[in-house]
Amino acid sequence: MPFDILFGAWVATGLTLFIFTFLYKDNPLFKLAEHLYVGVSVGYTIVKAYDTVVIRLIYEPMVKQGDWSLLIPLGIGSLMLARYVPKATWLSRIAFAFIVGVGSGLAIPRVISSFILKQVEDTVRPLVSIVGGSPSFTFSLLDPASNLNAVILLVGVVSVLFYFFFSIEHHGPVRIAAHTGIIFLMIAFGAAFGYTVMARMSLLIGRLTDLIEYAEPRYGRASLWLIAATVALLAAWSVKQRRQPAPPTE
Repeated sequence: MPFDILFGAWVATGLTLFIFTFLYKDNPLFKLAEHLYVGVSVGYTIVKAYDTVVIRLIYEPMVKQGDWSLLIPLGIGSLMLARYVPKATWLSRIAFAFIVGVGSGLAIPRVISSFILKQVEDTVRPLVSIVGGSPSFTFSLLDPASNLNAVILLVGVVSVLFYFFFSIEHHGPVRIAAHTGIIFLMIAFGAAFGYTVMARMSLLIGRLTDLIEYAEPRYGRASLWLIAATVALLAAWSVKQRRQPAPPTE
């Protein structure tokens, strides 16, 4: 087993176990892993940003390819640093104005296309298909283009719109439509929450899989040794905390 792989397995196992110690209580081991994670993440982000922005997007196109037109966006971006100069803070507003304007111009069409036009397109799909000159209705829930799903989507969109329609009081048919909209909203929120939980469970399964793999002899049984060391350190820290005198109360 190469040393770098073995060392990486021990470090990954130790930091994983240190993070899991938060299930017991906040402790120095968890804080150590947390600070290392934040520090390494910030360091990696800075280095990656320098390599991507400064080297690949500025230095190489300008110096090696002669594209000096990049001085314009470089100058506008440099104005953001004016916020650190009290008398020239107003110059940074120019850079932020460009960022907000360009960002809005790129985001608004995408949002309209994805969340409005696409929703309208799916809502107005034909409820009955014409096959061979005769009407046909498909009942497959597994097929997103089936007629049954088109009916469900239409009912869901209309009922949810009725729920947010506050110009009239929700009585009678309007009340039924609004309550149906609540059901569709709860299904949507539950699906989104379930997707988030599944993503977190996938991360947990990945960590547990690594701990099981690193417990093998070829990795020096890193998981077993580090579990014992982590428990011992937590026990020693807990005993030390109990022996410390309580802070005086007024």
